[in-house]
Parts: sequence; C-alpha cells; structure tokens
Amino acid sequence: MKKLIALSMCMLLSAPLIAQQKEQERLKEAGQVLRDVIEMPDKGIPHDLIDKSYCVIVYPSVKKAAFIVGGSYGRGVITCRTGSNYNGPWSAPAMFALEGASFGLQIGGQATDFVLLVMNDSGAKSVMSSKVKIGADASAAAGPVGRDASAATDAVLKAQILSWSRAQGVFAGISLEGSTMRSDDGANKALYGKELSANDIVFGGKVKAPAAARTLLAELRKVSPHHTK
Repeated sequence: MKKLIALSMCMLLSAPLIAQQKEQERLKEAGQVLRDVIEMPDKGIPHDLIDKSYCVIVYPSVKKAAFIVGGSYGRGVITCRTGSNYNGPWSAPAMFALEGASFGLQIGGQATDFVLLVMNDSGAKSVMSSKVKIGADASAAAGPVGRDASAATDAVLKAQILSWSRAQGVFAGISLEGSTMRSDDGANKALYGKELSANDIVFGGKVKAPAAARTLLAELRKVSPHHTK
C-alpha cells in the first residue's frame, strides 16, 4: 500500500514537469521554424513587413488530420513588441491555439508550419481580446513571399493579419480565414507554472521569457530590433 501511495505521489509530481517540458519543446520548435523562414535567401517573409509588424505568431507542425478527427487544434506561440507604442523589445512568448481551420496546402497527414504577422494596434488588441475569428474579427490576407516582394497591394495594406505556410518544402502565403485563435491557457500554465493568459504574459510584463524562447526571440531581435511604421 505504501509503495502504491509513493508511486502515485511520484506520478502527481512528475506530471507538471512533463507538461512543462512539452511546451518548452514546442517553443524551441517554433523558434527553429521562424529562423528557417526568416533566413530563406529569396523566398521568405519580406523583412520590411516584419519591421512593421506588432506581433508574430508561429504554429509549428500543424497536421490536417488533427482537424479532420474531432476538431483538435494546432498549438503555437505569440510574441509582441512591448511599450505603449509597440516600440519596445519583443515580449516573453505566450502559448496560442489555432482551431477549426481548413488548410489547402496540406496533403494527408503532412505537417505544416504557419507564421502569422499582426500588422497594427487594432489587430493586436483583437487577437489578445479572447477568441478571435480570422477574417471576421480581424481582417486577413495571404502574405507576399520574397524579400523583395511588393507589399503595396490593397489586401496586404488593409489586413490586420498576414499569414504564410510551409509544407513539403513549399513556402507560400496562405489565407487562414475562418480559423480561430485564442490563448492556450493550459499550455501557459504548464510553461510558466501558474495561471496566466496570453495577455498577461505579452502585455502584462509579469513573467520572464524562458530559456526555451532563446532562438525565437534572438531571431526577432536580430532581424527586426525596432518597429517601423
């Protein structure tokens, strides 16, 4: 009986640690995805759009199968520029969820990475408000590809959210209209060890970025240390 109690206690104590490690790995994977996309020599995200962005969201390894069976969702991470005018450094990352999407570039169970840029203050506030429906609560467009790509189209200039996907070696702008995003509060608790919303983490200044966010934040600081209009 004592052995059973001891085993149960070990399982209870190890569960939070396992959950934290899982979110740390997801955070590291998101950082690697962002690095790979940003450092594409010719076909990545235009750097001037990153300079103009208010927030960056990365969903690594989302699988179409997850959406076919039972409405599961992709999990990723968001970071935003801090400061009253979004002119400060990139924030500690918060875990974010993506739900109810239909992704045209996915084939079978092929994993797809998604990168989204939030392009203005109203978009950032909308994304952080609660659950936001892309294309309804926040205007969206497929992002242009290539460092020298012209971003001066009506759709891009008016969009609050620009999005890209990478699957089977193909990187392209993609529309995620109809999808919803929200703070993944369970994942945030697992990562930081306490109840926190994405808004608390990103704009509340209540937590320090974990070591697992090093790649993600270092890449953003390198490519876009300052916000430009």
